[in-house]
Amino acid sequence: MSRAERSPAAYADPVRRIDLTTEISASPALVFDTSLRVEVHTASMAGSRERAIGGVTSGALSLGDEVTWQARHLGRQWRMTSRITALDRPTYFVDEQVAGPFATWHHEHHFVSAPGGRTAMRDVIDFAAPHGLLGRFAENAFLERYMARLIAIRNRHLAAVCTRIGPQ
Repeated sequence: MSRAERSPAAYADPVRRIDLTTEISASPALVFDTSLRVEVHTASMAGSRERAIGGVTSGALSLGDEVTWQARHLGRQWRMTSRITALDRPTYFVDEQVAGPFATWHHEHHFVSAPGGRTAMRDVIDFAAPHGLLGRFAENAFLERYMARLIAIRNRHLAAVCTRIGPQ
């Protein structure tokens, strides 16, 4: 069974789940392709000065590609390397942390046609902070809300980009 098929209970560490659906006025193929563009992601995270510093640093990510991100979050500099571990265009892809600040980071991206030529884009993120009980406290106190807000910011930017590009 692949990690993408596991429930949160199957992970070694207890995980939190963020499940967010965003409707975008564009086709699933356009939203899918735009979601994999490094430049779109970095532009969406301009507030944290996120940039790609290793691996694939520009263009579209493909199955097996890795990218190392550097950003400023919660008052300090962070690096995270993620890999595209599953991809089925234009319906689904997964990125997972291979090195970085989380004990677990597994992000599923789902794209489904919605009425009116729209796409229902669903982000399902299973994550866990490191450091045992201290990490669980951080998740409860602020981390889950902080991460959900970052994903919502990214999704608003992605929707704006797809709207500018137009239907395809």
